[in-house]
Amino acid sequence: MIENLEKDLEDINSLNELMEIRVKYLGKNGKITMMLKELSSFSDEETNAKGQEINTLKNQVIEKIDDLAKVLKEKELNQKLEKDKIDKSLGEFRIKTANLHPLSRMTRELEDIFRSMNYDVVFGPELELDKFNFQMLNIGIDHPARDAQDTFYVDDERLLRTQTSSVQVRTMLGKEEKTPLKMICPGKVYRRDNDDATHSHQFMQLEGLVIDEDISLADLKGTLEIMLKKLFGDSNRIRFRPSFFPFTEPSVEVDISCFKCGGEGCFLCKNTGWIEVGGSGMVHPNVLRDSGYDPNKYSGFAFGMGIERLAMFKYGINDVRQFYTNDIRFLDNFNRVEGGNK
Repeated sequence: MIENLEKDLEDINSLNELMEIRVKYLGKNGKITMMLKELSSFSDEETNAKGQEINTLKNQVIEKIDDLAKVLKEKELNQKLEKDKIDKSLGEFRIKTANLHPLSRMTRELEDIFRSMNYDVVFGPELELDKFNFQMLNIGIDHPARDAQDTFYVDDERLLRTQTSSVQVRTMLGKEEKTPLKMICPGKVYRRDNDDATHSHQFMQLEGLVIDEDISLADLKGTLEIMLKKLFGDSNRIRFRPSFFPFTEPSVEVDISCFKCGGEGCFLCKNTGWIEVGGSGMVHPNVLRDSGYDPNKYSGFAFGMGIERLAMFKYGINDVRQFYTNDIRFLDNFNRVEGGNK
């Protein structure tokens, strides 16, 4: 029987064919099975001797079939690997990955910078009361500063906020004990602006506020210098220019030396060597007083800047409207995984 089995196995080329041989010899009606059934016709002595002989034969059959099964499995695996072989000469392809909007990236970077200086990040409502948006910031009902900021009113008392300074007011009022504070408040604001390459009726703003004893303009300048150098590089310088804001006194505009030309003059800085980045100043005593802080004990500084403006400088964007067109081709330039611009 072993010789017949070996002859049968010579022509086997697949596991399916081998299964047929296994059934032929070991199946329910297989040769080995039939031999075991015939044992009942023998005497006890003959049954024991024949049984041992048949079991030995059965083990030999199983061993030879299993050995060939291993060979065939390895053969089929090698054929599959050869068939599924990767062509290393194929060109590269990119897997589409999600990435943050450039305004989200800039906002997170600013938050990280100020958190490193122990500032709290505070948020507030975009639908705001006129009281918090204007009046408590030293901008009365008939103040001319409203003309430059007038926005979208829901009714006589509520409007879409024109500045995140309202969050500063809410934070100061929320302190039952008038203790020192350090905070920034990023978020959307709305103004009656015509949409063009550098203006939008909706934009992102980040404002900061520090209140403590003996705060001065030097503290303000040092803070902004740290922030701007972390954003644009250590070689940049900043300067203050006198200005006017109703909620600060004195008030200053903040300029940074042009990071494109190094202050020598170019199209970006309009040949001045400086770029305006925001406004700031010492908190007006009226604002402190109305929020419950004693201006004779406490002083503070505040600053504000457009997040779009900073992002335009940092990423080389020349039209603010690109931030809001939802053009996937524009957004693909800010793939965090790929490491910046492609």
